[in-house]
Amino acid sequence: MATQDITTDLATLRDYWRYAISRFNAAGLSYGHGTTNAVDDAAFLVLDSLDLPIDTLDPFLDARLLPEERRLLAERIEARITTRKPSAYLTGRSYIQGMRFFVDERVIVPRSHIGEILFNEYASELDSTFLPDPYAVESVVDICTGSGCLAILATRFFPMASVDAVDLSADALAVAEKNVEAYGLKDQLTLHQGDLFAPLAGRKFDVIITNPPYVDHEALDAFPAEYRAEPVMAHDGGEDGLDLVRTLLAEAPKHLNPGGGMLCEIGRGRDILEAEFPDLDFLWVETTEEADAVFWISAEALGVKAKKGK
Repeated sequence: MATQDITTDLATLRDYWRYAISRFNAAGLSYGHGTTNAVDDAAFLVLDSLDLPIDTLDPFLDARLLPEERRLLAERIEARITTRKPSAYLTGRSYIQGMRFFVDERVIVPRSHIGEILFNEYASELDSTFLPDPYAVESVVDICTGSGCLAILATRFFPMASVDAVDLSADALAVAEKNVEAYGLKDQLTLHQGDLFAPLAGRKFDVIITNPPYVDHEALDAFPAEYRAEPVMAHDGGEDGLDLVRTLLAEAPKHLNPGGGMLCEIGRGRDILEAEFPDLDFLWVETTEEADAVFWISAEALGVKAKKGK
């Protein structure tokens, strides 16, 4: 069906949502960039394109759309199928814990489990079971920041902390800078270009947050088109996916204050990591989707000694 036929025959948000679901299923699209199926992906694309709340369909389903809105949806539905780009790239926006971030092809679409963990541990009045007192944290660094989303979340959950964020990609940092500016955080959050801890000049932090590239080469070779649309550098973790994780574990003790620790996402490499580092006390943090994709490791477990007199 041509775009003009669509805009003539389909009038309501419900029409375009239903149409997108059917087309996405027929095209055999892949998901995983904030949605897991055609129904949710179509809902995101339609709602976000119209600047509507992405988790609220019912009040808008039978609203008749303006001609320009119909054209926009028809074009984006077609683009999702023909380009196989994630829907977030088509709308230019992604969300973590309800917070909106600008994204484009210079960064992977934000979807880290770490956002959920921070929210779950700090959203209630109860103390976290493993993370430090958020009001006592004075310094946080986000390594491999990409779009800057986790660093920006860190400013929310560690309100007293200065936050630094590092990425090797200048393109990714240009995206992160837009998000930092959008949230008005230039005085609290500083971006650095460089390889892991290299641009931090021996500085130490209370909390290290990191979602490094961790996809192994076998999985990388099997990526569907949607994942291939993202920067390969942001996924490639080496032969077994853990090259950067090993470096982070080696370097983190030099950059942690006593009482702090590192929250690190590693994907599916738990068995390899535990076999290789049997003496390290990893705390695996369960999320709604995974039981062992993220670990917390304390500064003390990494060999950081408390200062004398403490």
